[in-house]
Amino acid sequence: MEVREEQIIDFPDGILGFDYVKKFVLLDTEDETSPLKWLQAYDEPGLAFIVIRPIDFMREYELYISMNDIEAVGASGAENLLVFAIVTIPANPSEMTANLQGPVIINPEKRLGRQAISLSDKYSVKHRILDEMKNAAEG
Repeated sequence: MEVREEQIIDFPDGILGFDYVKKFVLLDTEDETSPLKWLQAYDEPGLAFIVIRPIDFMREYELYISMNDIEAVGASGAENLLVFAIVTIPANPSEMTANLQGPVIINPEKRLGRQAISLSDKYSVKHRILDEMKNAAEG
């Protein structure tokens, strides 16, 4: 796959557990209607994370992170950031979860990313995506 230089996002601190990987590319999945995307390691072809924007499955999501995290990606505020959660898909896909406690923030203008730590205790590392979508549909 060919990747243009402007598609590469620098993660100076890597992703938790993968701090040695510093460059990623955000890619669509084969199903262009899906809210899921790939966060593909640029230098490690075998390493990719499935990610989703929390607002795509949770109506009431609010980003609570430190100003240090926002400044680390060269932003002055959260309003210009892309926010994703890393998805875990178990054997039963209906039980897939999103890590809302460790959101991935990206400043698309500076092409800088970071896995932040949520300052809110209302989000977990295993937030059930389909439960939230069902709640939103009923709400």
